[in-house]
Amino acid sequence: MSAMKQLKLDDIKTLCQDVLTSVGYGPEHAEAITDMLYRCQLDDCQSHGLFRLFMCAQTMQVGQIDGHVLPALTETDNAIVRVDAKGGMSLLAFEKALPALIEKTRKHGMAAMAINNCFHFSALWPEVERLSNAGLAGLAMVPSHAWVAPAGGTRGSLGTNPIAFSWPRIGKDPFTFDFATSGFARGEIELYRRAGKPLPEGVAIDKDGKPTTDAQAAMDGAMLTFGSYKGSALSIMVELLAGPLIDDLTSMESMAFANGAGGAPYHGEILLAFDPEHFSNGRVADNDARAERLFADIVDQGARLPSQRRFAARARNLERGYVEVPEALYEDLLKLKA
Repeated sequence: MSAMKQLKLDDIKTLCQDVLTSVGYGPEHAEAITDMLYRCQLDDCQSHGLFRLFMCAQTMQVGQIDGHVLPALTETDNAIVRVDAKGGMSLLAFEKALPALIEKTRKHGMAAMAINNCFHFSALWPEVERLSNAGLAGLAMVPSHAWVAPAGGTRGSLGTNPIAFSWPRIGKDPFTFDFATSGFARGEIELYRRAGKPLPEGVAIDKDGKPTTDAQAAMDGAMLTFGSYKGSALSIMVELLAGPLIDDLTSMESMAFANGAGGAPYHGEILLAFDPEHFSNGRVADNDARAERLFADIVDQGARLPSQRRFAARARNLERGYVEVPEALYEDLLKLKA
């Protein structure tokens, strides 16, 4: 088992800020990225926490991203919020547009945010949880690179194409899920490769289209969607809603844009928000209670709600004041500051 290092919570932010500043991100981008990585690491999500600093650094090193550009928010009189990241990371654009999305949702009952021209590397659950913390239900989707083969296919046409959803709960952690439509997240395969561990059966094919459990062969070949044709159909839906619908790139186009360079994919993101005050027919409290009865019945039979384990990790780490990360990962991250 890998040796683990205890890292104090404040030190997570310091490490992120130091690395991001060192590799070339301006203060506003560094702050937005740090907030995201801190939230993920606090929840013990190793694949989307500090580990993602490598992708942030690589994206800067290949020279395609602007680490200082500020996003531009377009004012509209409808329920759509448009924000142009202008070739920067998506996170600062999200931060800039979030207040407008919340305001429009409360006015219209539902609203959408379209983030265009952004590099994206991050988990989606912190974003939809920001909406549920405001009392709104939230849904987010994003493409990536064409790393994933469609059901029955032999090469990558689709992205990992995650979908995240969060439902507000009064006095409780929200009901949240965030999962890739691929059988594995790309970051998870990278962690398996770093650890020299074989992948589970059925999550990837090699460059010849044959099943593989070798992480490097999977990265050279293609990943597979979960649930065969069902996961493949959902992945295509994400391509359409987070690509052509918002006038941005599909995963195939994002990969072509990269032209073999590493780093984060370049494309767009869509978020939808729903206000229960508008949808619940004047009976928000009654309908909240109905949702809670559903959650209670699920837990009562021994099932686990999505994110329960993540919320437990968050509470544990907040109480003890530190997280645990692999010692080797920490040492490699320190090298990024050199």
